[in-house]
Formats: sequence, C-alpha cells, structure tokens
Amino acid sequence: MSFQNPVFIPGPTNMPEAIRQACYMPTIDHRSPTFGKILHPCLDGIRQVLKSADAKIFIFPSTGTGGWETALSNTLSKGDKVLAARNGMFSHRWIDMCQRHGLDVQIVETPWGEGIPTGRYAEILKADTNHDIKAVLATHNETATGVKSDIAAVRKALDAAGHPAMLYVDGVSSIASMDFRFDEWGVDIAITGSQKGFMLPAGLAIIGFSSKAIAATAHSDLPTTFFDIGDMQKGYDANAFPYTPPVGLMNGLKLSLDMLLDEGLETVFARHHRIAEGVRAAVSAWGLKLCAASPDLYSDTVSAICTPEGFNATDIVTLAAEKYDVAFGVGLGDVAGKVFRIGHLGSLTDVMMLSGLATAEMCMVDLGLDVKLGSGVAAAQDYYRNNPAVAQ
Repeated sequence: MSFQNPVFIPGPTNMPEAIRQACYMPTIDHRSPTFGKILHPCLDGIRQVLKSADAKIFIFPSTGTGGWETALSNTLSKGDKVLAARNGMFSHRWIDMCQRHGLDVQIVETPWGEGIPTGRYAEILKADTNHDIKAVLATHNETATGVKSDIAAVRKALDAAGHPAMLYVDGVSSIASMDFRFDEWGVDIAITGSQKGFMLPAGLAIIGFSSKAIAATAHSDLPTTFFDIGDMQKGYDANAFPYTPPVGLMNGLKLSLDMLLDEGLETVFARHHRIAEGVRAAVSAWGLKLCAASPDLYSDTVSAICTPEGFNATDIVTLAAEKYDVAFGVGLGDVAGKVFRIGHLGSLTDVMMLSGLATAEMCMVDLGLDVKLGSGVAAAQDYYRNNPAVAQ
C-alpha cells in the first residue's frame, strides 16, 4: 500500500510528520529529570482534553483494551455486578472482558446502529434498590457502527435513580476528536488510546480517574500488576514509571497535545463535524444509508455505510486496497459484509477527505453498484464550499 495516500480507517489515523519526528528521538535516561519534562505536560494536557479540573490521569504502554482492563481491575471485585449495553463490536468486547474477570454483567441487548438505551438504563437503575450494580459501562462512540451515544443522559439516569454506581466511558474513538466533558457528565473513568484523535501510533492507553474511582481501588480484589494505578502514581511522583516507559511515544503525545490545544478544542471538534457532514452528504448522494439509525446518533469520527442487500461490502475495502492503494474499514461482527467504514478523524482535512470519497466512488462503480461517478464528491464539495468550520 502506498505510503503517500492517507488512510481512511477509524484508527490508527494519519500521523503528522512533526509528531512522527517527535516519536523518533534519541534515547534518554527515563529515570532522569528530563523524562519528567515529558511526562507531566502529557498528564496536564490530557486533563484539559477531557475537560476536567482534577481527574487523575494514567498512561500505560498499551491500547484502549488495556485501558478497559485498567478500569475494571483497579476498581472492582470478582462477582461485582455491572450494567452494559451491547450495541456494537467494541461494547461486546468490553462485556467479554468483564465476564473473563469474573464480573456479573447485566447486558442490555441493543440493535447495532442504535445508541445506548438510556431509558432502559434508567429503569434498571431505579429498580436496583439494593445498589448491587457497582459500575455502568458506556461506549461513547461505537467504532463498528458509527454511533455516538449520549453520556450526559446516562449520568442523568444514574442521578435520577439516586444510584451510586460509577460511570465508566469508552472514549477510544471520540476523545480528542469529539466533545468530551469528564466533569460535567460525572464520568468516573474515561478510557482512550493514542492511535485515534491523538494522531499517534498505537501503544498508549490513556485513562482518567475521578476521586470516587480512586477511592474504589481500596476495595478491589481483582489482581493488578502491570496495570496497577497505585504503582503508576508512585512512579509519577518520582518523575518516572514503575517500569520502562515508552519515551518516544510520550514525546509524540506531548507534541500532539500542544497541537490540539493550540488549534483549540472547539475548533478541533468543529473540524471533525464539518468533515463528517461532507461524508454524510456524499453517502446520501450515493443513495446509500448509514448504519447509525438516526441523525442524533451520527458519529463525527467514523461513518459505517450500508450497502445493498446481497452485496458484500468488504469487496469495496479489498478493491480499494488492491487497485487504488487506499485503506477503508471493513464491517465487524454483526455488520460484517454489510457495511464498509470511512474513518474521518485525527489528522485530516476536507481536501484529504475528498480523495477518499472519490476512491470509494471508483470502487463502487467498478463493482457494479448503482452509483454515479462524481455524485458523492460533488455533494461533499458543495457542503465544504458553503460551510466553513466554525467552533461552536
């Protein structure tokens, strides 16, 4: 695959050259004060991205999956009950992890393409008068279906029921690209990774803990070693890690945070929304539909596009890679072969996006779909020309 073409997968995302160079740095003594000058700006910058005044930030050499495990293993005990909706591949995988850790998961089965059923959450939480549920899991942006859920509404359901359960949010494909409000939404643990909105390679799990979540670690009986936040905090206090840190990735993260904050978070979010709206205009012009069931659920970081009944959507992804050296995302799980995914997050512009839309069109026409060459590109061009990005 050509290294000159941008990727249009929902992560890992395109990496600015300056960030790549920041990761490619000489070896330093990671126990020297020099590392502290990388570490602490990263912790402070992530806190700003999460929109939190005092969340405790932890960075582990891992991925978002390791972030999930950090959240569970540090705060819960075997047999604890958690509430989760299964509405896509990544919520499914988090549920699977909970079960492997011996947790009792109350699963709300939800059609793929729908968001978290907050009304059902409210009913379950209100009925749980013994407060057996210790944590509520919420996938903010379901990467497999291009569905954004309302985290504020989940918090409202908890508060309306007077329920003390903690709120854990998977923000892997939303944080640093879409608005995320840790304090305002009453999030107890937020989880993300380096390879999406932060424009880095995979390799860092990034987690924010509330004071309530920190307090819960005193009562957890699940084993932790590599992902122990107590050990990690002791390391931070000494400008270090409890083991060898991924210094190059963290130096890249420091620059990424500078770039995001210099652009302005609201401007970053507006840019993602604008690019996504162009993609949605193209999908409509093609006569196709998104997997997301309604506009209020549309993700600003990934669009899962449904293809006609009987057509294998994976063929579009395969042809794009083989003929045009361009990467799109395949459908996963229940929507495998039914959708292809266009990622529109991270280091991306409308001009770059137009090249991806043009490639998707060529593939669909090559494969015999009833799509007019140029129709989606023209629709996106019209949107971009007439809708400059404006921070809300």
